[in-house]
Amino acid sequence: MHIPVLKNEVLHFLNPSSNDNFIDCTAGFGGHAFSILEKTNPEGKVLAFEWDEEVYAFLKEKESARFIPVNNSYTLLEETVKEKNFFPVAGVLFDLGFSSFHVDSSKRGFSFMRNELLDMRYNRNNPLTAREIVNSYKKKDIEYILKNWGEEDFAEKIAEKIIERRKDNLIETTQELVAIVEEVIPEKIKEKIKINVATKTFQAIRIAVNGELLGLKAGLSQALNVLQKRGRVVVICFHGGEERVLRSFVRSSDNCEMITGKPILPNQEEINKNIRSRSAKLYVLVKK
Repeated sequence: MHIPVLKNEVLHFLNPSSNDNFIDCTAGFGGHAFSILEKTNPEGKVLAFEWDEEVYAFLKEKESARFIPVNNSYTLLEETVKEKNFFPVAGVLFDLGFSSFHVDSSKRGFSFMRNELLDMRYNRNNPLTAREIVNSYKKKDIEYILKNWGEEDFAEKIAEKIIERRKDNLIETTQELVAIVEEVIPEKIKEKIKINVATKTFQAIRIAVNGELLGLKAGLSQALNVLQKRGRVVVICFHGGEERVLRSFVRSSDNCEMITGKPILPNQEEINKNIRSRSAKLYVLVKK
């Protein structure tokens, strides 16, 4: 089951009250959305975006006059808000972490811990898969993805090994990709790092498949467009690429300010309960 990260902090900064309307751009199984909804009785609403069809099916069962799930990417935020006549909007949430469901149960190759076909799509209508990236992209493009979206120090060598390996046979499964990464990373580095050596590679390819960083910029812009004055946008980031997009967006925007000088981090108690929260960083924007 997916545990919502920094839930108390999200509620504190969004500060939902009676009859307010909010948008959850990454609803998942509703951990944040339903908590917000509870605070907005009796007439406040939550518009919940969920791109994954399987997860959306769960949210659809909870649909009501006050809880409105949509099976869309938040890159269609502004269009959807107008279609649903969802105004005014007091706050918007982006939780950029991917659900435990995707790692544990989706069988789409998100996890380096399981031997599954390389897919990594949140939405199966997306034509691009992880398999296509590793088997058809040029070396320079794979290297760019690994370096810029995974912050992988061995991006060039991993890209070279992928190109070399796929000449003989297509790379079809997660474990085949893990084996390539493990072959490249020096033993002395493996001994030092605290995460699995394939973590950054899988992160980077997942981001590329789903267009996550480009989508974030579009989503933030549209969130400000629909938000009421002094409304808040809460963003939970999980890696440096997301933070860079967020900070760049704020610097280039003339209608918002970031009110969290330093990111809000999970406390040790939360990390102990949910180890996947350890890299979460929460930022808050206010519309001018």
